[in-house]
Amino acid sequence: MTENITLTTRDRVTTLTMARPEKRNAITQAMYAAMADALEDYATNDTARAFVITGAAEYFTSGNDVRDFAMGDRSTETPPVLRFLTALSTCPKPVIAAVNGPAIGVGVTMLLHCDLVVIAEEATFSTPFVGLGLVPEAGSSLLLPALIGMALANDMLLANRVLTAAEAHAAGLASRLVPGAELTAETARLAAGVAASAPTAMRETKALIRHGRDQVKAQMDRESVLFSAQLKTPEFAEAVAARMAKRAPVFK
Repeated sequence: MTENITLTTRDRVTTLTMARPEKRNAITQAMYAAMADALEDYATNDTARAFVITGAAEYFTSGNDVRDFAMGDRSTETPPVLRFLTALSTCPKPVIAAVNGPAIGVGVTMLLHCDLVVIAEEATFSTPFVGLGLVPEAGSSLLLPALIGMALANDMLLANRVLTAAEAHAAGLASRLVPGAELTAETARLAAGVAASAPTAMRETKALIRHGRDQVKAQMDRESVLFSAQLKTPEFAEAVAARMAKRAPVFK
């Protein structure tokens, strides 16, 4: 387990916290690997019956660590990020997200695979993939329009519209909207109720709800191929250079 991921289990509720506040909880490949390990373990044992994902301090996550992705080894057959997204999207048991602050990039797209999403009033939501010379991931090019509507999804994915917590809740991206000071308690109450429910009924109900989503995996695979290809382009290189220089990128 990387030091930037904390994992606790209490009363059959496992809580995973992305804990890299000095980098706004930007996710590295090592963090993705740890998150995948945790979800894979959760899926196959009965120690916990609810799984909560949240962020430390004031951010949920600012998304992928761009420098880590630019410098990382992409020769492995299954990159850690894909392991995590696969573990999350196929998890047979309930997963809850507690969004305590800004959710950027994968911070939004992972929510599309969580079963319950509780957000604080301070949270915001953005998907700036195109601005980074990248394409959407996690099946979001399919799931986001289906969830919040094509017009709003286009505004987020193509024009980087940032949603407020109230807008995200109204659009259907979140299950519950609470004041920031109440997020932890509300999530704990929700997770406790889920963990106390009949486990077989919970699994089967989740499977029924998700039945017919076979095309999501195919879309994730298509996105992954394009995402990986974009990582090797001058567009992504310019986006990284601009980020490091703290300037706007210039795409030719």
